[in-house]
Amino acid sequence: MSRLEQIEKLRVDKWLWQARFFKTRSLASKVVSLDHVRINSKKMTKPSYMVAAGDVLTFAQEKRIRVIEIRALGTRRGPASEAKKLYLDRSPEEEVPTNPTIFGRKGRPSKKDRRAIARLQ
Repeated sequence: MSRLEQIEKLRVDKWLWQARFFKTRSLASKVVSLDHVRINSKKMTKPSYMVAAGDVLTFAQEKRIRVIEIRALGTRRGPASEAKKLYLDRSPEEEVPTNPTIFGRKGRPSKKDRRAIARLQ
């Protein structure tokens, strides 16, 4: 039996921290406490709620909705390569903007770019 299979249940805040979704465990705990995490489609406000392999977590991270299926429970917060083995990402694909910016450079548009923008308006 490997170290990942020894634990049957783990606190949700600790699992989110070990899987490297949040930088600190207290931040993961705060996100759960503020009612921003769903476990198997039920809102959860207790960071001490125990999760197991097969549970599905839904939460917002930056400007993206994450849907994560727990594959295994870790014993430590290891490197990112080890953390990726703990879950299966079922998040919807990010939408790619259909209209890229008119000018490709960063910063202020050139005179030619401003004229092109004015023609579009």
